[in-house]
Amino acid sequence: MIQTMRWFGPNDPVSLMDIRQAGCSGVVTALHQIPVGDVWTRAAIQERITLIETGNEQHTTLKWLVVESLPVHEHIKKGLPSRDEYIENYKQSLRNLAEAGIRTVCYNFMPVLDWSRTDLTYTFPEGHKTLRFVWEDFALFDLYILQRPGAEADYDAEVRESAKLKLQSMSPVEIQTLTNTVLLGLPGSEEAFELAHFQELLNAYAQIGDKELRENLYYFVREIAPVAEELGINLCIHPDDPPRPLLGLPRVVSTEADLAQLMNACDSRANGITFCTGSLGVRGDNDLPGIIRRLGDRIHFVHLRTTKRESEDNRNFHEAPHLNGDVDMYEVIKALHQEELRRKAAHYTDALLPMRPDHGFQMLDDLHKKTYPGYSMIGRLKALAELRGLEMSIARSVQEY
Repeated sequence: MIQTMRWFGPNDPVSLMDIRQAGCSGVVTALHQIPVGDVWTRAAIQERITLIETGNEQHTTLKWLVVESLPVHEHIKKGLPSRDEYIENYKQSLRNLAEAGIRTVCYNFMPVLDWSRTDLTYTFPEGHKTLRFVWEDFALFDLYILQRPGAEADYDAEVRESAKLKLQSMSPVEIQTLTNTVLLGLPGSEEAFELAHFQELLNAYAQIGDKELRENLYYFVREIAPVAEELGINLCIHPDDPPRPLLGLPRVVSTEADLAQLMNACDSRANGITFCTGSLGVRGDNDLPGIIRRLGDRIHFVHLRTTKRESEDNRNFHEAPHLNGDVDMYEVIKALHQEELRRKAAHYTDALLPMRPDHGFQMLDDLHKKTYPGYSMIGRLKALAELRGLEMSIARSVQEY
């Protein structure tokens, strides 16, 4: 696979030199400064490319290989009449990216919140920190901090009562920390949604259930996939994180069945998948190697990470060491390697998959630095080294396709 790392732009405490020294050849980034729904201009794209690819005789030049993410405007997700205007803007952004030579574009279709955790500093006995999601804490926020109307129906009596008791023991600082964590905005941003206005965002989805959100997603994909295919761009949707409904909002990209339904809704190879082993792996009913074997031709980008489920119902989990969580990373990388061999045999121009190690631990010297949650350098470097070694051993032992 092509080794890359995510970079959040000039303000990222992880530098391009750090990524070079990790041995990566590619950068995964986005133009976070551009408001969602606006066109990514040729000038803005070229400015980022120039920043990434500036090198000299002493330093290996990196390439901007993957956009993560070109965000989808909420009017598209809600299916409002104005969605066609934003879809046209999206198409123009794709045209501008293609003109600049960028061929892989990741996006997601999660309503309101991009991803959700309840703890950004869950600490292991060894002292390193990671991300965690606890259903009781999320219920505490939903029921007693946000006080979302109708939230009681989403939690059983035991969870409602335990969340209420826990709230009584929390300090104001702990309550504010949980609130900020749940309401954290898009990756690359340190700004959270404001609690006072958050319920208004949820209210806008009052009439949008599972069926309606799927229809809006398929409408969007059917509009943009033909343009992407003509441009030679591979679109790849990121699965829901966590892969279950939250805050009364539907989630429609959580299982293999969801992915297969989306692929069938628009039968174009440009309509593809970001294969995130962490998001999909939270659910014990997702067969990750099997998904690769069955939907591998539509996988255009890979996130390698794993979580550890803490309860039988899969509702509590934390980010785990990349080779020691619930994801069978050996079988996943083996299946991805076989998919690459199949593509080589078929003479694909995109036979090699761009991959990035996802959500590394905050550890060692990075414990003293302020970094984006999950994106400190040393933890991702450790993960990349482990994944790189595993891939090499599989490549040398697996008979070619």
